[in-house]
Amino acid sequence: MKKIICLSVAILSLSMLSCNAQPSEGSVPPSSGQSSTQSIVLKDFTDVAAATIDGVVHIKTEMTQLTPTYQSFFGFIIQQGVQRQVYNAYGSGVIITSDGYILTNNHVVEDAERITVTLNDRRELPAKLIGNDPATDLAVIKIQAENLTYIPFGNSDNVRVGEPVLAIGNPFNLTSTVTSGIISAKARNMHIIDNPRSNEAPLESFLQTDAAVNSGNSGGALVNGRAELIGIVTAIASGNSGNYIGYSFAIPSNLAGKVSSDLRKYGYVQRGYLGVQVSEVDASLARQAGVREIKGLFVEKANRDFAAARAGIRRGDIILRVAGKEVNTFAEMMEELGLFSPGDEVEVEFIRDGKPNITKVQLLNLNGNTSVIRK
Repeated sequence: MKKIICLSVAILSLSMLSCNAQPSEGSVPPSSGQSSTQSIVLKDFTDVAAATIDGVVHIKTEMTQLTPTYQSFFGFIIQQGVQRQVYNAYGSGVIITSDGYILTNNHVVEDAERITVTLNDRRELPAKLIGNDPATDLAVIKIQAENLTYIPFGNSDNVRVGEPVLAIGNPFNLTSTVTSGIISAKARNMHIIDNPRSNEAPLESFLQTDAAVNSGNSGGALVNGRAELIGIVTAIASGNSGNYIGYSFAIPSNLAGKVSSDLRKYGYVQRGYLGVQVSEVDASLARQAGVREIKGLFVEKANRDFAAARAGIRRGDIILRVAGKEVNTFAEMMEELGLFSPGDEVEVEFIRDGKPNITKVQLLNLNGNTSVIRK
């Protein structure tokens, strides 16, 4: 499905698009088949495109009543029929297992009454929604098929700014389109996911790329030079036109892989929380806190009886690392926490009164416990 939202973020307006989703390596259970892209030595992007293009699908959705999601996000909707109004929208998806599990954007399929998937070999198959996660704008659908080419997850933590990438999707209803670019930035929080479940905050930490994507790319694949899935294209910088003007944004594959695994297993994402309110350390805050280095996250509040407070973290601490990963922005912290589930223990490194500290924190769910939450 295609969604176009024009939002103003600084000078840019962002449009939600249809793009390929991309899961992270090792974040989901191994698929039942062998990927045709594994163990291939790729020499240039022609090899990458050939190895991955069959792993990207075209998604058509149908509904008989325009919901708020359609009205807000989709600018490319075709009305059919006279007596019975049928609305169609289009997007992209990424095959993540050989037996037909497909990762896409939540906004592509959320309100659909019927979902049809067209494979690159032109087969059309009905699809069923397995689960969705509005907080990350991800969803998993399933078709009945075997021995499909799928794209293996790459490790988005290893992605480097300046690294060349390909975006594969179906812009403007044009199937199997490949564009190239580089990774322009990481951990972008663009404030474009505005429809999470009422008790969850949006989780945004996008990869930014200049690979050209447009309406119809949502749920499509962002792949690296090893033909691995490193991101789910989900939004573009569009000015006031609704079309691409230079940058697009993708959900990192590590986060997408964890979400897709939970949706397949539980139908709902098992998300672990620290339970802290933080501010990003800038020069002014560093002076107030009496620290020399401008890095980390200043703890404004540690919620009572929640994970961080139980582990001894309190207001005034400066969190430097979570599970070994340096966190200097809220987006970086949320991306890292998004890889873990309630009950998991993570090391948190922080500064208190100018001295380094390390503590282990058992993450909790939003209910303050470690129980599995089901849909």
